[in-house]
Amino acid sequence: MMLDEREQRGRLICDLGTEVRRIDQNEYAVKSQSGRGEYRVRALESGWSCSCPDYTFRQAKCKHVFAVEFSKKLRTAVELGVLADFNTTDACIFCGSKHIIKDGLRHNKGADIQKFNCLDCLRYFTVNLGFERMKHDPKAITTAMNLYFNGESLRNTAESLRLLGVQVSHQTVYNWIAKYIGLMDKYLDKLTPRVSDTWRADELWVKFRGNMKFVFAMMDDDTRFWIAQEVADTKKKHDAKGLFFESMRRADKVPETLITDGLHSYHKAWERVFNSRKWSDMTPKHVKEIRLAGRVHNNKMERMNGEIRDREKVMRGLKRTDTPILRGYQLFHNYIRPHEALKGRTPAELAGIKVKGDNKWITIIRNASKSEHPTV
Repeated sequence: MMLDEREQRGRLICDLGTEVRRIDQNEYAVKSQSGRGEYRVRALESGWSCSCPDYTFRQAKCKHVFAVEFSKKLRTAVELGVLADFNTTDACIFCGSKHIIKDGLRHNKGADIQKFNCLDCLRYFTVNLGFERMKHDPKAITTAMNLYFNGESLRNTAESLRLLGVQVSHQTVYNWIAKYIGLMDKYLDKLTPRVSDTWRADELWVKFRGNMKFVFAMMDDDTRFWIAQEVADTKKKHDAKGLFFESMRRADKVPETLITDGLHSYHKAWERVFNSRKWSDMTPKHVKEIRLAGRVHNNKMERMNGEIRDREKVMRGLKRTDTPILRGYQLFHNYIRPHEALKGRTPAELAGIKVKGDNKWITIIRNASKSEHPTV
């Protein structure tokens, strides 16, 4: 949807990051264009009002109101992006009563689980959020996932778990990955990362049952957040429009600059997606004349491709194009693995999504489960 001129200016004001100041829930201060004063934007029953001349004389929605609306939307996204670390409940799972007390532990084979007693319906229950009906300890499950995405094979992961007294097969490890990557991916897709205006795209070949296919990926330049991916049968004839549209949906914005290699598929998709009146002045610049060295290069993207290549060597290829392994590695890259180039932080942290707790796998899984079952 094309933004009008005031809306575009409002987004630019918001993107500066220092022009909109929140006074309280119903009032904001927006710096004037000269920088020597402020306009007050206030919430009314009928909408927003602004003290600027544009709104005062025309009663039209001004750029300052648009800036506040974009700022509120961004602030909500950041608040949603703080994933809490919890494994408890504040209400009975049977009657919803808040009158509950802790009542000892249930000693399972895998781990001890907290028991709760409801003072209203007099029933006891346990909460193992995200790991209900699982035989093994959440730490064992997430340790297996962490070992696998750090480079171990399924069989080596199962062997390592045996040293911890966890007897599982390599197929069980894969089942855990398939189950929880699906749960986590569905939840994290609802969160909007705060990525920059410069994105990078690249592709690499991967074996699927012995056949060569290509993984096309989009990454943010500043945060190194892996925005989107898709698998294609061919390289030169592939239509990358889907990758562009999925990236814009995921990031909720249009980039200003797109950096790729000289593959014609990218430029062809760029022309098809952005070469229309719909995009007006928002058409991103396409930089495709890149080198391995120099001012304009794609080294950051090549580094991420190297991570995937290292992972693929252990796997000896993938079985199917919709495998949870690729989604899992994207999740691992964004939310779990600290990056040396980012000073030990994850891309998600730089993109405004903070995952609390020492075990980020457990935190994300429990938030995802809480999102699916909000009464728990």
